[in-house]
Amino acid sequence: MAKSRTVYVCADCGGTTPKWQGKCPHCNAWNTLEETVESSTPAASAHRYAPLASSSPVRSLSEIEARETPRQPTGLDEFDRVLGGGLVAGAVVLIGGDPGIGKSTLLLQALASLSTTTNVLYVTGEESAEQVALRARRLGLQTGNVNLLAEIRLEAIQAAVSEQKPTVAVIDSIQTLYSGELSAAPGSVSQVRECAAQLTRLAKQTGIAIVMIGHVTKDGALAGPRVLEHIVDTVLYFEGDTHSSFRLVRAFKNRFGAVNELGVFAMTDRGLRGVANPSALFLSQHEQQVAGSCVMATQEGTRPLLVEIQALVDSSHAPNPRRLTVGLEGNRLAMLLAVLHRHAGVSTFDQDVFVNAVGGVRITEPAADLPVLLAIMSSLRDKPLPRGLIAFGEVGLAGEIRPAPRGQERLREAAKLGFSIALIPKANAPRQAIEGLEIWAVDRLDAALDKLR
Repeated sequence: MAKSRTVYVCADCGGTTPKWQGKCPHCNAWNTLEETVESSTPAASAHRYAPLASSSPVRSLSEIEARETPRQPTGLDEFDRVLGGGLVAGAVVLIGGDPGIGKSTLLLQALASLSTTTNVLYVTGEESAEQVALRARRLGLQTGNVNLLAEIRLEAIQAAVSEQKPTVAVIDSIQTLYSGELSAAPGSVSQVRECAAQLTRLAKQTGIAIVMIGHVTKDGALAGPRVLEHIVDTVLYFEGDTHSSFRLVRAFKNRFGAVNELGVFAMTDRGLRGVANPSALFLSQHEQQVAGSCVMATQEGTRPLLVEIQALVDSSHAPNPRRLTVGLEGNRLAMLLAVLHRHAGVSTFDQDVFVNAVGGVRITEPAADLPVLLAIMSSLRDKPLPRGLIAFGEVGLAGEIRPAPRGQERLREAAKLGFSIALIPKANAPRQAIEGLEIWAVDRLDAALDKLR
C-alpha cells in the first residue's frame, strides 16, 4: 500500500523539508514553505525522474550543426513580436497576468488563426466547453477547426495530446491540473511543478508547442514554485491596468528570441487588436505645453518607443516629504534627487515629488534618469520644456550623463514622429545630421539644465 508523508515545499525554489520553518533552508527565503502531502510509491518516483528526451551520444559542440529554428506565426503580429517571430516546435511558453486582463482571449484568437493552417488543441480547466464556445462566438472567431478538451487530469490530457497530435496546444491553466500519482490538491506546489515538468517533457519528445496560462499572486508574480519559470522556454507577462483598454505583453525570458520585447494591444469588443504605432499611446494629448512633462525615447527589446514622463513637485505639509513613482523605480528617484541637489544646487527636501510614466508602461532602464530630472525641474520652476523636445540618458552619482544603447534608433523614431530637439548624452551624438532634428549633446547634468534656462 502506498505511503504518504507530509512535507513542506518552498514556493520560490521548490526545495522540500520535513518540518515547517520560518526560513527556507535551501534559498533562505522567508515564509515560503507550504504544506503538501507527497506520495512515495515506486511508480510515481520512476515516472517523475523519467528522462526529459531520448538519450544521445556525447559529441563535440563544433560537430553539431546549428540551424535556424523554424517558427510558426500565430497571425497576431504583436504576439509574434514578443515571441521572437512566432512559436517554435517543442517550445513551452508560460503566460501570466491579472484575472480578466485577456490571457484566454489572446490565446483563443491565436488558436483560431492557427487552425486555418495546422492542427491545434485548447485544453480548458477553468471554464466549461460551453463558456469557451460563447467567448469565441462573442469575438466573432472562426473556430470550426479548433479542437477543445475540458479536462484537468494530467494523464487524460497527455493521452488526448498523443492521440490528436496537434502542432500547438494551450493549457488554461496550469494551476488547475492535477496528476493522479500525487495526492496533493490541484494548485499546490508539488502538483504545479509535476504537471509543468510532464508537459515540458511531452513537448520536447513530440515537438508540440505548448502554451500554458499561469495565475499570478497579489504581488504580480507567477503563482507556484519559482522553478516553474526555469522549466519553460519563454515567460510572458501581461501588464497594464485592467480598467484601461490597452494591454502590454512583455517577454521576461525567451530562449528563442529577445527578452524585454513588448507587444501592445487594444481591447475591443472583437478581442485584442495589435497597435501599429504604440508611441502614440504613451504621448500626451495636451493642446499646449504644460509644466512637469518630458518625452523620453526608450528601447523595449528591438522597438524604440516614445513615452511621456510627468512629474509634480509640490510643497510638503508633513515632516517627511513623499517620493512616489508609478511605472518607474522608487529608490532610483531618491538617488536622482540627491544628485540634483549635489551637482545642480536644486534642493527638494521640503517638497513632495510624484513621477508617473503615462499609459501604464513600466520603464526599468536607466536612460529614463535625464527625462525624469527634466520633468522635475520643469514642475519645480512651473515652466514648460521647449516644444518638440525629447531626451534620454543615464545620470551618474558624479553628475555625468552616460550614453544609452541604440541611441541612433531612438533619434530616428523621434524624428519620424515630428520632434525637433533632442537633449542626449554627448556619447550618443550622431555622426551625421538627422533631418528635422536639432541635437543638444551634453556630458554633465548642470550643462543639461543650462540648456533649458
